[in-house]
Amino acid sequence: MPGMAANCDIFENIKLDDSKYKLHFIEWFEPEKEESLQKYSERIALQINLENPILIGVSFGGIIVQEIAKIIAVEKVIIISSVKDPSEFPVRIQWAKKWQLYRFFPTSYINLIENVTKKIVSSKKIHQRIDMYNRYLSIRSVNYLDWAFKSVISWENINPVENVYHLHGTKDHIFPHKRIKNAEFLENGTHVMVLVNAKWINKKLLEILEK
Repeated sequence: MPGMAANCDIFENIKLDDSKYKLHFIEWFEPEKEESLQKYSERIALQINLENPILIGVSFGGIIVQEIAKIIAVEKVIIISSVKDPSEFPVRIQWAKKWQLYRFFPTSYINLIENVTKKIVSSKKIHQRIDMYNRYLSIRSVNYLDWAFKSVISWENINPVENVYHLHGTKDHIFPHKRIKNAEFLENGTHVMVLVNAKWINKKLLEILEK
C-alpha cells in the first residue's frame, strides 16, 4: 500500500524472488463523504482475497495496513517510513490533532501552487522535483486529500496489532526517527527511501519474510 497521494509506481524498485512471492498492489480509491479510516480499511480489505497475506505499507499506507490487520488474518505486517502509534507522531502533528488544524490545510490549491511555481521559478532542480511529485504523487482529488490529512492526524490506533516490523530512515522529515520505537533504521534514509534506497529495503524485506 503506497503512501498518501502516491500511486504504486513508488514500488518500482522493490524486487523479491518471484518463485516464492507474488506482489499485489493496492491503489487508493475515493473515500466516501465523512468515511472513517476503519470503514475505508474495511472496503480495502474486501479486495484482498488471499489467506494470511503479508501486508506492506509506506507512510500513510503503513497506517492503513495496520488497520486492515485488525479486520483479516495476516501473516505479517511491515511498515516503511510510517508510525505504529500516535505517540510516534512529531509534535507538529500532535498539535494539529489537538487544534484540528487539518481543517485549514489548503489542499484545493496544491495543483495551482505547483503550476505557478514551475512558471516563476527557473531552478532546474525545483522543476525536476515537481515532475517527480507529479509522477509518484498522482492522487490529487481534494476530497481524498482532505480525508487523508484528517485521517492521519486523527488516528488513534485502538487495539493495535502486534509484531509489526518497522523500517525507518534516520533523516525522515515527516516522522522524525527520534520519536520512533522498535524499528530498524537506515542511516541517512529519508521519507522516500522506498524509492531511493530500494537495495536496502529489498534486503531487509527478505530478512523479515524469511523469519
